[in-house]
Amino acid sequence: MSENKKIELVKSFLLNLQNEIVQALEVVDKNNFLNDSWQRQEGGGGTTCILENGNVFERAGVGFSHVKGSKLPISATQSRPELENRKWEALGVSLVFHPSNPFVPTVHMNVRFFIASKADEEDVWWFGGGIDLTPYYPFLEDVIHFHQTLKTSLTPFGEKFYPQFKDQCDDYFFLKHRNEPRGVGGIFFDDFCENNFDFSFKLTQAVGKNLLSAYLPIVQKRKDTLFSKKQRDFQLYRRSRYVEFNLLQDRGTLFGIQSKGRVESILMSMPPLVKWSYDWAPEKNSLESKLYDSFLIKKDWV
Repeated sequence: MSENKKIELVKSFLLNLQNEIVQALEVVDKNNFLNDSWQRQEGGGGTTCILENGNVFERAGVGFSHVKGSKLPISATQSRPELENRKWEALGVSLVFHPSNPFVPTVHMNVRFFIASKADEEDVWWFGGGIDLTPYYPFLEDVIHFHQTLKTSLTPFGEKFYPQFKDQCDDYFFLKHRNEPRGVGGIFFDDFCENNFDFSFKLTQAVGKNLLSAYLPIVQKRKDTLFSKKQRDFQLYRRSRYVEFNLLQDRGTLFGIQSKGRVESILMSMPPLVKWSYDWAPEKNSLESKLYDSFLIKKDWV
């Protein structure tokens, strides 16, 4: 299959995925997204769909991008130096939903496709992506549902992928400077080109298509739960970890910045309100302490 055909197939899927997710969120929130299309000077562009101050979501962003360049940035070649000095194209859908209610977790998803080309050499392509959940209050049934949905989506491709991708997610979304996970994980994969293009593409499609079934039932269950100012403050405090991870460790954020991408679209993942408290610790036997003790740890959920 030609490079252009691969790009065409992936682009069609990603645009449809973005549209399906936006439409579903508009039904839940009863508000419409703003669609902001943009162009990148070096090549390519995208559309950022953003909803702010909604009925359910304080910020929800779903971005599609198809960008290209003459040389891969260091964040993409650090672990694969053989890709240096190749021209490249990258397509992806990335989303983050930050709910207003602290009993509804934040969710992040990214699915992406890269092709790196060099004259007289074979193209190198790969997929990447994942989905992870960041709850503020601990509900075991929500985390089990989330992980079970992801596991079910991957099982048709082989029993090994869910545990492998789960471990990679636990390792990736870990704040080294805090010595704690960002949330309860999910799945994460990168440099994925197993078997052939068709197999790898179908697996990536399955990941993207299962975001709504993994997340929306949790939203519907928790979005109308009454909460206190103290619980809202804890949500804002925990969001600080989200910001720290994205700015200090996230390879997608680094790639976007290093490739001179559109900053507004790259940083749409940031929560609109955040709080840092000096040397804070949860009260003993509180729901907040339960989150730390029983949920923000590496464990098998299903």
